[in-house]
Amino acid sequence: MTDSDDPTISSDDSNSDDRRSADPTVDPARSASDADLGDQTSRDPAPDVEPGAPLTDGGAAGADEVSLDPWGSATVDDYRRLFEDFGIERFEDILPEVPEPFSLMRRGIVFGHRDYRPVADAMRNDEPFAALSGFMPTGDPHIGHKLVFDEIVYHQRQGGDAYGLIADLEAHSARGLDWDEIDDHARDYVLSLLAAGFDPEDGTIYRQSTNRAVQDLAFELGIEANFSELQSIYGFDGETDVSHMQSVVTQTADILYPQLDEPKPTVIPVGPDQDPHIRLTRDLAARVRYFGVTEAYASFEADPAERELLAEAYETLAARHPDETIRCGDAATYLEGQREQGATTEAATTLDGLITMLGEAGKEPLRPRVRFLDRNATEEAFEALIEAIDGEKRVFEAHVDAFELTKEEAEALARQVEVETGGYGFVPPSATYNRFMTGLTGGKMSSSVPESHISLLDDPETGYDKVRAATTGGRETAEEQRELGGRADECPVYELYAYLLAGEDDGFAREVYEECVGGERLCGDCKEQAATLMAEYLEDHQDRRAEWAEKLDELDYDVDSGRR
Repeated sequence: MTDSDDPTISSDDSNSDDRRSADPTVDPARSASDADLGDQTSRDPAPDVEPGAPLTDGGAAGADEVSLDPWGSATVDDYRRLFEDFGIERFEDILPEVPEPFSLMRRGIVFGHRDYRPVADAMRNDEPFAALSGFMPTGDPHIGHKLVFDEIVYHQRQGGDAYGLIADLEAHSARGLDWDEIDDHARDYVLSLLAAGFDPEDGTIYRQSTNRAVQDLAFELGIEANFSELQSIYGFDGETDVSHMQSVVTQTADILYPQLDEPKPTVIPVGPDQDPHIRLTRDLAARVRYFGVTEAYASFEADPAERELLAEAYETLAARHPDETIRCGDAATYLEGQREQGATTEAATTLDGLITMLGEAGKEPLRPRVRFLDRNATEEAFEALIEAIDGEKRVFEAHVDAFELTKEEAEALARQVEVETGGYGFVPPSATYNRFMTGLTGGKMSSSVPESHISLLDDPETGYDKVRAATTGGRETAEEQRELGGRADECPVYELYAYLLAGEDDGFAREVYEECVGGERLCGDCKEQAATLMAEYLEDHQDRRAEWAEKLDELDYDVDSGRR
């Protein structure tokens, strides 16, 4: 529903908008101008989706570049590129495994994930899991944050340990806000999170600056990170202050904080621009583990590509000679034959190196096994691991091979031994990724442009006026709208229905969509309905904020940081 300047359309039968976008050709990708963990929301649905169908394909096509930057200059022009470039997986593929998925998941607003399956498994099997997201208190909470609040509340109601963190150290170091401003904004975020349904008696809300456990964990994790790595991930240079770098490591500690008492699957709902934090944390979580677990076939270590070739060689030779011992030399001969026949597409260096290692191992039996690698284990932990492995095993200086365990059993045993001997045993954190929301004026939603977003602190009348003034995806005239249908997939107002105003009522969201693209719904009436619903939502939200404000002093939360 785009805007119209046609003066011949009457106000009662109008497809006209009250305000035109400053630039109707502006790219609708939004930047991460006020992002922290979970600080981002979603943007417009894909243009080629069927009416009323889940919006899961990833957004606008044709982008030349995908950039992920957690601090303000990021654009994500094509969500599909994220699947290819960063290994983010499609959420629609795992949706059938998620118990009682809520509206943002069903409608494809949660469009991607990283390793969410352990969380879904834990929910289905009533096992421990956690959900955490954070908010940098640099301005008012807005409707984008509300979507992340909802995802945290959903996981809490599914039985997870829920955490809401206020990233005040980052706000101070990366944005330069003084502590009085931070305290005011932090209070507003907490009240809106509580008003969204977060149960403080069954969850945890905390500030980075007052959580000593997080700061201590950040110190330990920082030992495993270095400047060149942060420079590569975040573009830090000689002008980057140390506190800003420290805030990054603090965020990795935030992400792992729910696992300090007990290792468990943990999901972090974020915008895709926050994925660098997730990837760094997963790396650091692995580096502080006592043991790594891999599959192996011989005493020497192989990389994943080499292990695939070893598995192929072993399975083929074992099928051909079921009663014989398969030896490394036999596998070397097999792979040489495969290379001569052109039957393998592996890089020559990979194949040559593997054949050489197999040849040197010679008569050593080639047998599948799981390998426990000593990464950071204490002598006590390594000895405890050897003792804990039942059945046939071979002990080496820096690893142990077990022949009667599956990889899953070995990973569970390694984590158990690690925790029992003083280690963390972290489970790699998972993430869900939300689409960015288009600004009400078209283009990006920015906290510095009040007309582009709706603050959860806006009075209901202001919220009403902002929606009435929003740009749309409609046709130039009511006649064209009825004939061609509206462009709901390009409409910020339809996003309000899909993301917020329809609540859990998929039927209502689908009805709005189909009436729009079918030409039955005109922009004036559609915006009036959305504006009325928004005013009602803001009034209800602020009433619940007021109720919580009277009880805030009773919560275990530091309203005042005490810093100056």
